[in-house]
Amino acid sequence: MRYARHISLSEVGHAGQQKLLDAKILMIGAGGLGCPALQYLAAAGVGTIGIIDGDTVDETNLQRQILFSTDDIGKKKVEVAKQKLNALNPDVSIHIYPENLTADNALAIIADYDMVIDGTDNFATRYLVNDACVKLDKPFVYGAIHKFEGQVSVFNFEDGPTYRCLFPDAPSQSQIPNCAEAGVLGVLPGVIGTLQATEAMKLILGIGEPLSGKLKIVNLLSNSEQIISFSRNEEQVEKARNIDLAYSYVDFACSTENSITPEQLIEWLETGKDINLLDVREAYETPKLEYPNVISIPLGEIPARFEELPTDKALVVICQKGMRSQRAIEFLKQNNFQNQLINLEGGMAAVGVCCSKP
Repeated sequence: MRYARHISLSEVGHAGQQKLLDAKILMIGAGGLGCPALQYLAAAGVGTIGIIDGDTVDETNLQRQILFSTDDIGKKKVEVAKQKLNALNPDVSIHIYPENLTADNALAIIADYDMVIDGTDNFATRYLVNDACVKLDKPFVYGAIHKFEGQVSVFNFEDGPTYRCLFPDAPSQSQIPNCAEAGVLGVLPGVIGTLQATEAMKLILGIGEPLSGKLKIVNLLSNSEQIISFSRNEEQVEKARNIDLAYSYVDFACSTENSITPEQLIEWLETGKDINLLDVREAYETPKLEYPNVISIPLGEIPARFEELPTDKALVVICQKGMRSQRAIEFLKQNNFQNQLINLEGGMAAVGVCCSKP
């Protein structure tokens, strides 16, 4: 009875529903894209769903991440997602990984699944997902969002194009948008995440025309859609196939030059190292760094206020995930800021509450 409306479809039927129940899908990211995709996949009876995400629920997530409620703030996203998806459909087996996808764990985790849905929000992880899927010959469904516009495609499906075929070169840090700065319409990830779930189900069922070799672009503000076709590039496929995943993807993320790890920052703070700290996040973002030498200037205000920054000590620049801080450093260097500039790798999301002052 649960799947009666599926079984009534001639393209699905009993055999198709069994394919869904036998399928194993890994969702990378339980955020704006992951929340709607996971709900529809679980409701559809996809038998095994893996969720990997090292983040916790933040109040700013609630505008668009519809699996979570106010009571879930501070809890691990994967644990909340598992609980709510099991309540939605107990037929589904949910496997959770409360960690981020890295070069160290990508192959081992992805290998256990038939396909991947990419709900990440950074270029480094997207290239890592692509390269791991090429090595393992797994298709993955891509989605991305920005302001009012989203993209969907299917990569590495039946010798089709890969992510690198469409995007061989990553943008520079100064070109990378950020949701905290630019914003995103709350319903947009719902639209794109649902399209991703649709593509995944089409692949499982072997029906319809998947978005392999096609990039679907949806703009909710202009109510427009377009599809861009692209081809497989064997050179890029071979690059992904042969790349060493231990490669840090520094071309796509923050440079490690003049940077510190979260562990180093904690040690510096605990030992009273003589530094200043610049937090370029918005006022609502958490966790906070409650130390005397923290200066808070949102990234968008840096051009007008950078002359307020002290120049007597090295300046550690901090944001949520290490991208806006790198952009702030690039701006300060271009404007001849004289003191040493140090980026916090991975940002406060990597540090977590352990770095807050007792």
